[in-house]
Amino acid sequence: MMRKTRLVQHQSVTLATEAFGDPGDPPLLLIMGATASMLGWHDEFCTALAECGLYVIRFDHRDTGQSTTVPPGQATYAVEDLADDAIAILDAYGIDKAHVAGMSLGGYIAQMLAVARAERVVSLTLIASEPLGWDGVELPHISQAFLDHFSALGALDWLDQTAVADFLVESERLCAGTGTPFDEVRERARVNRVMSRTHSLPSMFNHATVSTREDWTGRFREIRCPVLVLHGAEDPILPIENGRAIADGISGASLTVLANTGHEIPLPRIPEIAGRIAVQVRRGKV
Repeated sequence: MMRKTRLVQHQSVTLATEAFGDPGDPPLLLIMGATASMLGWHDEFCTALAECGLYVIRFDHRDTGQSTTVPPGQATYAVEDLADDAIAILDAYGIDKAHVAGMSLGGYIAQMLAVARAERVVSLTLIASEPLGWDGVELPHISQAFLDHFSALGALDWLDQTAVADFLVESERLCAGTGTPFDEVRERARVNRVMSRTHSLPSMFNHATVSTREDWTGRFREIRCPVLVLHGAEDPILPIENGRAIADGISGASLTVLANTGHEIPLPRIPEIAGRIAVQVRRGKV
């Protein structure tokens, strides 16, 4: 499988990117969630998408991986800037229009693009996401177990590589559903890879301080491109009600509930999920 890395310059920011597959195939931009680098999209997932006939691009958000980072607590950008980063990547690759898949915060950003830059977005796949500018009754969010886990973040010694790895692996364990046994060995290997290519590990949590500049209230309802919502039935971060709210609020959107799945793309379900995204791409045109 052909893979190629590229650094994209956008204003004062450098964004690390990687592409899988044939540039002549329909482009699919993957936008990962908060605190996550491009490695949040597993290699196997990107390869499976490329094997479905897609040109797949993943990237490190600001403050993750090999992209530009600022010291912890010093982020001054907004979510809209993260959306602009995605457009800058499409520009750098010479792509006028793309299919976009976003997970968690990445799905929120993807909805922004479909509203504010609709001419650049052919279709959306929203995985484990929440509606942009939700305007209904309050939706359930992060589980108490996760809140308890993150309450220890302030005491984490970032110079202790083992302690940091343990914290990150436990975060992934808490995200996992009951459908697949948690593979700690595999996840620890991925976490170690994340740590080895990250400029400033604690800077990833700058994403927790980032907010929007504009008023997006109810604007997810404006999205008109084809939308596929994939959501785990056991999601402990953004429970399934969030996925249902997106699908109910966007005309023509379809929802697939992934049984026994949490805030994750389980390895055994990669062929199924990649196949669903490939079908979604065929619903649109580039």
